[in-house]
Amino acid sequence: MNKGVDVNAVMSVGLAQQHIRKRSYFMKNWQIYSMILPGLLFFIIFKYIPLAGSVIAFQDYNPFKGMLGSEFVGFKHFVNLFTYPEFYRVLRNTLLISLYQLVFGFPAPLILALLLNEVRKMAAKRVLQTVLYVPHFLSWVILGSMVISLLSPDAGLVNLALNAFGLEKIFFMQEPHYFRSIVVASGIWKEAGWGTIIYLAALTGISPELYEAAEVDGAGKLRQVFSVTIPSLLPTIMVLLLLKIGHILDLGFEQIYILLNPLVRESGDILDTYIYDVGLLGGQYSYTTAIGLFKSLVGLVLILGANAISKKSTGNSIY
Repeated sequence: MNKGVDVNAVMSVGLAQQHIRKRSYFMKNWQIYSMILPGLLFFIIFKYIPLAGSVIAFQDYNPFKGMLGSEFVGFKHFVNLFTYPEFYRVLRNTLLISLYQLVFGFPAPLILALLLNEVRKMAAKRVLQTVLYVPHFLSWVILGSMVISLLSPDAGLVNLALNAFGLEKIFFMQEPHYFRSIVVASGIWKEAGWGTIIYLAALTGISPELYEAAEVDGAGKLRQVFSVTIPSLLPTIMVLLLLKIGHILDLGFEQIYILLNPLVRESGDILDTYIYDVGLLGGQYSYTTAIGLFKSLVGLVLILGANAISKKSTGNSIY
């Protein structure tokens, strides 16, 4: 019995000492922990607290009655979601544009990083990096206006170049089959340069000895890229790819809304613009909240599935 009391006492003292050490470590490094606070508050205020509003997807929400006074209707809006023909149209557009961005937009930062890494003159490298990074800092209002101006049938540089080669002008912004390509190309223009930062940082972590060994084995520059560089970047590539897959239904409202017009709505209307038109302008708050939950569920399933496949096949995962 005394031995049991002694053991409990020792455990209590040990836990108390551990608590004191943790508290002392926290007090000693409080500046570092304080840097976490803004990000933590951001996620609590703008991500976790708004989750409570998801309940209106199961109600006939009335802004004047609020969430507590609105009638509960269960899965009514989810049933409507899969019976509205318009929903399948915007879902198809969203998936197609996401697929194009994944195929053409995702490799663009990696290719740019590999090309920039081969530039040996630092002055030229800085100039190129600045030119490539600048579009990221421009809003879609500015960049979208630039895209529309460049593709203008009368004074746009693209049509002026076509006329110089004796070709007829093309009304790019009025042709539905051009819209998705314009969205993907403008997205690459805006974000590819900024995305290279991650890959350039990862490239600095590759040991020069690997390249020296490859040169000894007779590997040229191109062979070194596929045998040394890309395998070394594979963990970074897989993490970014998994995050991209998780947001496959989140294309971003601003870009599409700026470029969208009635003539191309059939091929350019996506879930985000549909939610804006039907939810905010049409007042169907519960229906569009159901769409938001659908998007979140699809994203969760995709990222969990892709992460499991990646972890099993390559050993890389986000958790």
